[in-house]
Amino acid sequence: MREVSKIYGTGDATVHALRGVSLEVDRGDYLAIMGASGSGKSTLMNILGCLDVPSTGRYLVDGTDVGALDDRQLAILRNRKIGFVFQSFNLIPRMSALANVELPLAYGGVGAGTRRRRALAALDQVGLSDRTHHDPNELSGGQQQRVAVARALVTAPSLLLADEPTGNLDTRSTADVLRILDRLNAAGRTIVLITHEDDVASHAKRILRLVDGLIVEDRRQAPVDGPPPRLPSVTP
Repeated sequence: MREVSKIYGTGDATVHALRGVSLEVDRGDYLAIMGASGSGKSTLMNILGCLDVPSTGRYLVDGTDVGALDDRQLAILRNRKIGFVFQSFNLIPRMSALANVELPLAYGGVGAGTRRRRALAALDQVGLSDRTHHDPNELSGGQQQRVAVARALVTAPSLLLADEPTGNLDTRSTADVLRILDRLNAAGRTIVLITHEDDVASHAKRILRLVDGLIVEDRRQAPVDGPPPRLPSVTP
């Protein structure tokens, strides 16, 4: 990101959500974005995920200038380069865990056999190979979030974005999801997460703090408990 600003509204209703933010996320980084409500962290996450575009400034993903893309090209970039994990899981209720994980590949035009193989590998990666045919309502909150992580991984994205991924989970499920994210990063996956919890942010290698649309802190930190075991990557 280079001098990115985001402005909503006009006149007296104008809101400066981001104010000239410059940020570089290296391949293999693990970044936690923190800040109070209204600090701009959700806007920053939306721009990083190509769900929104800057009002001014430039954002490049793997060298591609997002501002030069139309809606169709943005959708393709999101599908191929970015995986999303949301606080509310966002699973399709009447579809099995396996079918939910296959969805991004179906949208990308991947054949049925390849979709099935890659989705099974992604579910195995998050420890749910025995829950492939369960619907979301047959899974615990932690298991649903792990399905969401598998769905985010199945396209082998360059960047995994997690927006409050443990916000709806109990302590044990939170630990399970964070353990998976730690292992994914140790295996080379680039992760950016939003959180308001210090113990969640402590798992990241780097903490960025926003106040009123400005970065006020950007620091590196030692990972918790040393590097976790490596996980195999999902084969493209």
